[in-house]
Parts: sequence; C-alpha cells; structure tokens
Amino acid sequence: MPPCVAFGASPRGGATPAARQSRFCGAQTFHGLMRLLALVLGLLLAATLPAVAQTSAAPSGASWGLQPLVEKARGGECVADPAFMRRNHMKLLKHQRDDTLRGGIRGGKYSLKECVACHASQTSQSVNAEAGNFCQSCHAFAAVKIDCFECHASKPSAAGAQVAVSQPQVKP
Repeated sequence: MPPCVAFGASPRGGATPAARQSRFCGAQTFHGLMRLLALVLGLLLAATLPAVAQTSAAPSGASWGLQPLVEKARGGECVADPAFMRRNHMKLLKHQRDDTLRGGIRGGKYSLKECVACHASQTSQSVNAEAGNFCQSCHAFAAVKIDCFECHASKPSAAGAQVAVSQPQVKP
C-alpha cells in the first residue's frame, strides 16, 4: 500500500486514490498498535503465570481451588470420603428421607441426625447457628439455601436421650 497522503494534497479535479486511502491510515495504525499491545500483554501474562502457580501451590495432599473453612468433626472417620460427601450428601439425605417416610426405616447410615451429632460445632453446638458452622459455611460458600433445619434440629440431642416417635392413634 502507498504511504498516507496529507489532506489537501489532492489535485483540483478531485482526490487521488492515495488521498482517498489516507482516511483509513489512522484506523490501520490504531489496529496495528492494538495488536502489538495484545501481544505484549500476552507475553507478560505467560511470563508471570508460572511464578504465580509456584507461590500459590497447595501443600501435598491438599485439594486445589477455594474451599470454605470447616470446623473438624467430633467423630473419627466419616461415613464416606469427604469429596464424595461434598458432591452427594443431598442425594444420600433425600434417599434416607424417603426410606424413613415411606418405609419407617430410621437411623440409617446417612441419617441427618447422625450428621448433626458428628458435625455440630464445639462452640455453638450447632451445624447451622453461625457462619462458621459445618452446614452453614459450605452452603454460604456455594450460595445454596439450607431448608433442612426449618423442621429438623440443627443441634444434637442430649447424650443418651431418646427421641420419642409418636405413633398414629387408631380408633376402634
């Protein structure tokens, strides 16, 4: 392409092709500068990523990514692997709920009562009372509303206390 021609340099009869092209030379220069800027930023980003990855490396055995701060459970080993429970606890609780409501089976491996008994905070004695409690911290982190404790207790029952289950009254 010919170089840009200054405005007003066209002959009397009209603009030459070079003069008509001069209108677009500014845009071509702008796009060239933008490409150069993108290339420089890309190179800078590529150069800094390995350094950032090394400084934020997780210790061995730790999982990657952001996670909520959860207080350690009272009991020993959980009923399943923590990663499995994070993904599937709701399915397990719903299945246990169905077994309890439809089959009358109480106290299964994945009962909400057992979860609360093991994961209640040492300070608040609850899984849902404070922001750092077991259920509340994860659900707030994931922006998920907990509706379990609108009906169910979020604190474990007193040690050794039995919960009375009312039986339906049948009239003769």
